[in-house]
Amino acid sequence: MLPRALASLTPAELVTFRRRLDTPAKVQRFLDRIPYNIEADGDTFRSPRRVLRDRTANCIEGAVLAAAALRVQRNPPLIMDLTAVRDEDHVIAVFRRRGLWGAVGTSKFTGLRYREPVYRSLRELAMSYFEHYYNLAGERTLRGHGRPVNLARFDYLHWMTTEDDLWPIAEHLERIPHLALLPPAVDRQLTRLDARLKAAGLLHHPTAGPAEAARTRTRARG
Repeated sequence: MLPRALASLTPAELVTFRRRLDTPAKVQRFLDRIPYNIEADGDTFRSPRRVLRDRTANCIEGAVLAAAALRVQRNPPLIMDLTAVRDEDHVIAVFRRRGLWGAVGTSKFTGLRYREPVYRSLRELAMSYFEHYYNLAGERTLRGHGRPVNLARFDYLHWMTTEDDLWPIAEHLERIPHLALLPPAVDRQLTRLDARLKAAGLLHHPTAGPAEAARTRTRARG
């Protein structure tokens, strides 16, 4: 018998989740292979069903797809918000193995994706993104993280299969308390990123090469 929350998945979707996306690493590979949703970045919030069908995702869509895959494998469907200044937030799916935290994510930035489950706390996990989290001006922008949100609380939205955008989830992530990662004194003394690390992070960025990144200050998280 399927849990009620999974009963609306089609047989083909169940096969995909149970065979092709049955580990966090496989989910990450799937997200890495599909195009980042840049044309509508910030204007859509697809359900996992729509991501599987459309074969594109932005960061929050990718995180929710990963959470759905984790749920099919009998893990809690957890996502976590990373907050920034002069930049956009980033959303990842988080999971535990042997008491240690890991993450799945999709991003325009190379370093903001998968994390092996080796982190003893959520703070450690969040801090692993610090050096890779920057805007196109080269400023290190990560400042905090929210508590993990269990998407089971949004089952009334049918979040795994709905054709509607999932904006109530995004609004909830913005409302909940967030924990600061840096003391104010440290925040004020941060240096800018060096050119090599910036270029590495933009390796597959769909809209900005290193030369453009050196000139641009627009927000570009995802």
